Amino acid sequence: MPLYLYPFLNATSKTKPFEYLRLTSLGVIGALVKVGDTEVIGFLLQTEIIPLCLRTMENGSALSKTVATFIVQNVLLDDIGLRYICATAERFFAVIQVLSTMIESLSEQPSMRLLKYIIRCCLRLSDNPRACEALQDHLPKLLTDRTFDRCLREDPLTCRWLQQLLLNVYGELGAQQLH
Repeated sequence: MPLYLYPFLNATSKTKPFEYLRLTSLGVIGALVKVGDTEVIGFLLQTEIIPLCLRTMENGSALSKTVATFIVQNVLLDDIGLRYICATAERFFAVIQVLSTMIESLSEQPSMRLLKYIIRCCLRLSDNPRACEALQDHLPKLLTDRTFDRCLREDPLTCRWLQQLLLNVYGELGAQQLH
């Protein structure tokens, strides 16, 4: 079933009808990953779901970006998904590059929900030793410089996730100096 939706995710048109199709398709896939079934995640990883989500995260509407990031987050939350993303430097860097770009755009147009998903993705990446090491040089700088402090005050859970991310990546002293 999800494979029939991929052409809508691959469409480059930004017109409202195509955006509605993209968003609806993402919603169906989001509902599948929300369940947290390893078989579903494994199946999706055998397809083009990650590149399609990354493309949407770069070019979609605010709502499409949010749903695509939710899908990537839920893929990462599964151990198979984390291993898949971290299996090659290319995959890891493709994900962290898109997350970094999104963080920069959030500094201009904040969205707490999207910020929450991005921080959760980064935190989950930090659970992989090689990815955690790479994050020392590639973690979006805006996550370390208090840019989002005002937003995070409204969401203590996401604030704790960010603190844990900084602790994982930079250790106790580094995390205190940064945040």
